[in-house]
Amino acid sequence: MDPGPGGGRVVDMENSSRPTVDPILDPSFGATTTTQPRRRFELRRSRTDRMLGGVCGGLAEALGADPALVRLGLVALTVLGAGSGGLLYIAAWILVPEADA
Repeated sequence: MDPGPGGGRVVDMENSSRPTVDPILDPSFGATTTTQPRRRFELRRSRTDRMLGGVCGGLAEALGADPALVRLGLVALTVLGAGSGGLLYIAAWILVPEADA
């Protein structure tokens, strides 16, 4: 049987009691009706998860990551980037506002 021009299956609509949806061709197939609103990326220095200024804790909170991994990444950037990670940390400490209590 020839699948037709779209490569999908051929359905006899006269003998079908329900409309058919091709999950390959229909992007809304299986989509839920409720969607969560997109959270805005807002960088704030953490008041609770801090070692120095709370920059890594706030960045981890904004990204949804583990603060220890963010700190390790900053150390790696500082060592491999000839101190650029330290400069970025100091700049963020000065420029990024602290989170509300």
